[in-house]
Amino acid sequence: MSERRSMDMAGASGLVMFSALLAFNQVVIKITNAGFSPVFAAGLRSVLGAVVLLAWVALRKRGALRGMWQSIGGGLLLGLLFSAEFVMLFQALDLTTVSRASIVFYSMPVWLALAAHLLLPGERLSAVRLAGLLLAMAGVAWALWDPRSRSAGDWHGDLMALAAAILWAGIALTVRVTRASEMSAEAQLLWQQLPSAVLLLLIAPLFGPLLRAPGALHIAGLGFQGVIVVGFGFLAWLSLMKRYRASDVAAFSFLSPVLAVGLGWLLLDEPVGPQFLGALVLVALGIVLINRR
Repeated sequence: MSERRSMDMAGASGLVMFSALLAFNQVVIKITNAGFSPVFAAGLRSVLGAVVLLAWVALRKRGALRGMWQSIGGGLLLGLLFSAEFVMLFQALDLTTVSRASIVFYSMPVWLALAAHLLLPGERLSAVRLAGLLLAMAGVAWALWDPRSRSAGDWHGDLMALAAAILWAGIALTVRVTRASEMSAEAQLLWQQLPSAVLLLLIAPLFGPLLRAPGALHIAGLGFQGVIVVGFGFLAWLSLMKRYRASDVAAFSFLSPVLAVGLGWLLLDEPVGPQFLGALVLVALGIVLINRR
């Protein structure tokens, strides 16, 4: 397993941009769900992402998929985790607010830090990082308890967002501890896109009608998710995961819930009171401390 480098300015800039993209994507998913059933939309997004990725490889990165079949086990695990993650996340955003789902979903570094402490050499939890973990968990609990936001959410959606966060941490670890780490970022992402495109479309009818009166806005939202977020955004994230320490990459995810809460309030008129903002500060501070060395 190759040694990952410490975070530098180039990596930090890329992660800030990726965090902003993910925050806006939560709002887009919420809007798109009004036109398509959540699981069906997630499957269509994976189809679009796979098409964009294959086109990228054909035009710019020929040979990037060489060796893709040398780690079928790790690749299939990536696909299954990715499929399950987005079943949970899309349904969570259908049931609860962007603000609540985002705070829970972006608690991913908490679960990644716990697992990395057990599985990854050189990423042990110090006293400071443990304090950050406890702060972040307290912040998540406080956000879910907040009466003002709770009245607009649904605890079923909150639990699904938590499951999605844990599954996302599982993807990060799979990239590190299986032979999938030897693949290119393009191959890793394709292993997520192709199985999820098949699985999600197959199971989508089990979750109700596929269409919910889709319009131009919903179709545009789906295109944004498939082309920009999955096609290029996830590829950039996987490239960063291969270059930098897993916990350093995860540290920047504290920006996404902060931005998502702001966008949920600004674009969707979601209730955000002082207690909820206090909980958000705890989560952000905790994530920073988790990844401090």
